[in-house]
This record gives sequence, structure tokens and C-alpha cells, in this order.
Amino acid sequence: MAASETKFHVLAVDDTLIDRKLIEKLLKTSSYQVTAVDSGTKALEFLGLNNNDHQDVEVNLIITDYCMPGMTGYDLLRKIKESSSFKDIPVVIMSSDNIPSRINRCLEGGAEEFFLKPVQLSDVNKLRPHLMKRTQTSVNKRKAMDEIVSPDRTRARYNELEVN
Repeated sequence: MAASETKFHVLAVDDTLIDRKLIEKLLKTSSYQVTAVDSGTKALEFLGLNNNDHQDVEVNLIITDYCMPGMTGYDLLRKIKESSSFKDIPVVIMSSDNIPSRINRCLEGGAEEFFLKPVQLSDVNKLRPHLMKRTQTSVNKRKAMDEIVSPDRTRARYNELEVN
């Protein structure tokens, strides 16, 4: 497997160019593949959620600014969590405002983390466990499905029932 195939893909959403470039640089420094967009609407377009035209994109995590014109990071979080295709993707909200009620609302709404800006490398390092947890969950689900539909498993259970 090539190194580029093992990279986690992060969708970064921020309307401010300098903040978007900073998070993009930090993520790339940490070996993430990054797609950066400047609005919640463009994030939904990228994911194919704005017109029910679900695109086949593999995104492992979404990190978004809270305060953006048109659609807040919280609104984007809600749309992602309402989507059957993307609801399990970890979402991280970032903001320069340290408002406890806003932070709690985002975390209760399904955000994995809430970072205060400026985002630092130590913040980005907190992302990997969320990605690994999701990857492990996917692997466990696949294993469970394989076991359920495995003819060997069914045969073994049937053999246990035989009385000699």
C-alpha cells in the first residue's frame, strides 16, 4: 500500500484565508491529506450533501470554524450529523471566541473537540485518536459482518449442536 493511500483525509472549513492556510499547513505537517474550503456551503457541496447527489468522497474528519457567514460551523455540524452517509465522521469545531455555552452546544451536538484559535500543532495531535477510533470501529463492524455471514461459522455452530 502506498503512503498516500494510508493518509487520513481531512476537510478543513474556514472563511478566513490566513486561518484556513494555517490549519492546512498544520494538518499537512502531521501527514494528513487536506481539502480546504471557505464556507459551510462549499463543504456540503464537496460532500455532495447540498443536492442529494452523494459523491463518493472519502473524508475521515471535518474541522470547521464556528463563525462563518451564511452557515455557522454548528449548522454544518448538524447537517453532517443528520446525514446517513457522513454522520459517523468526527467533526471538530474551532473558534477564537471562548464562550462556554457555544462550546457545550457544539460538543452536545456531536462535535468531537472544540479548539480555540489559533490552532496549534498540539491541537492537531489530538485528532489522531478520533480517526483511529473511527477506523477501529469500521474494522470491528467489518469483522462482525464477516463472522455473521461466514459459512464456516454457521457450520461450526451447527456441528456443536450435533449429538454423538
